[in-house]
Amino acid sequence: MPMSLPIRTLSVAIALALPAMAHAQATDAQRDAEIARLRQTVDNLMQRIEVLESERGTPAPAPVATGAGSTPPATPPATTAAPPPAPTAPVASAPIASLATLGVEASPLPAHTPFDEDDQAGGRVDNEAPPGDNLEGFFAIPGTTTWLRLSGYAKLDAMMDDDDAGDSDQFITSDIPVGDQRGDARFNMHARQTRFTMEARRETSAGQLRFLLQNDFFGSGGSYGYRLRHAWGQLGNTYAGFGWSAFMDLDSGPDTLDFAGPGASPSARLASIRQYFPLRGGNQIILAAEHRSGEIRFDDPDGRERTAAPNLVLAARHEADWGNVQLAGLLRYLSYDAPGGSDSAVAGGAALTGSWGAESGDYFVYGVIGGQGIAAYVGDLGGLDLDAVVDARGQLDTLQEWGGWVGYTHLWNSRWRSTLTYSRLYLERDALLAASAFRRSDYAAANLVWEPAPSWSWGVELLYGKLQQQDGESGDAMRLQTSLKYDFIK
Repeated sequence: MPMSLPIRTLSVAIALALPAMAHAQATDAQRDAEIARLRQTVDNLMQRIEVLESERGTPAPAPVATGAGSTPPATPPATTAAPPPAPTAPVASAPIASLATLGVEASPLPAHTPFDEDDQAGGRVDNEAPPGDNLEGFFAIPGTTTWLRLSGYAKLDAMMDDDDAGDSDQFITSDIPVGDQRGDARFNMHARQTRFTMEARRETSAGQLRFLLQNDFFGSGGSYGYRLRHAWGQLGNTYAGFGWSAFMDLDSGPDTLDFAGPGASPSARLASIRQYFPLRGGNQIILAAEHRSGEIRFDDPDGRERTAAPNLVLAARHEADWGNVQLAGLLRYLSYDAPGGSDSAVAGGAALTGSWGAESGDYFVYGVIGGQGIAAYVGDLGGLDLDAVVDARGQLDTLQEWGGWVGYTHLWNSRWRSTLTYSRLYLERDALLAASAFRRSDYAAANLVWEPAPSWSWGVELLYGKLQQQDGESGDAMRLQTSLKYDFIK
């Protein structure tokens, strides 16, 4: 039988190996006893093998005649033929994920490939696929109607600064030192932008359900601290969780290697709930309630910001095969408490953003933003406590900011592309602000990206930034950055 020879061979190997081991490890007196025990073990194994072979239908050997008068050999018992194996049922091949299989509508926007892929992680009306994403990589979870995709990328950034740029990991123009704070040229390399994404989709009686969980390593727990980027779900057209603000238009972001991007563009990840209202002709309305605490400057060290109401976003958006345009409004209620009193103020702003894609594959993006008390939502101003300032009478004085950005991507051929980006942002002059507070920033970037295969990209980018303070003093910095990115599933 097929298993007899391997089993017997194993038994012989055991019989030969074990006595040798016993001989090497025992005294003469113990050796004989150990060998006897090992032989008994082998005999027991052989008997067990014979029993197993008889159960499998192996005929016993016939007795051999030894001479005249010997009993003739008995007729060997007929062996029962083993029944043929049952036919194996054909294994159905797993369905291939596609827009039709998942029941997802394709985005009408022209396909493009931003280096950071931030537009892939945003909520969209009817849970439509992001531009250019055919939803490859999804697989069905057995026993469920849920499809899952594990994706992300590994990205290495290497930067050389001609002077101290403030933040060595990303190019934030509001962090550029001014005056005597300048330093010498420096080099940095890191992989903190590396990210992992888990995305699930399935059909329900209430519409398509999409869930997204994403992280990177820009956290505060060290040089590679884990940071949650997104954790949200969207059922039909109702979104809830932690992710990009509805005030942002992710399709209007320029294609930069730099992680921060233009300082004037809205940038905020926060907890929110929103509702998409699809209309005819590619139009839609977006209504959201979000949590973003006010960022207020106090002279009183005991003063504290108080969040008294959610921030409200109302946006009108149009999508077509040529690109998109979006007008978004933001309404905030800022307030604070201090031992000497408290105050509150209404703040708000608007952003007009959009994109346009040519048939050649070239891509143009733009945006203008303005408002009062919306610094926490703006890339260069977030985290600087510049939504408002408390004056000597204890009144809350909201601060005005305005700016814009443009970006143009040109495809040299199917593998090479370049993007030019420029941004400028202003904060009003205010006597209540310190002389070193932000007044204006300029951001410019030019890059060349090579994508020999969808799974990996390499690029080089030249960045220039300039910061001007309230007192008119300024500083600038230039950075040369190169990046290599490997996508997990493309």
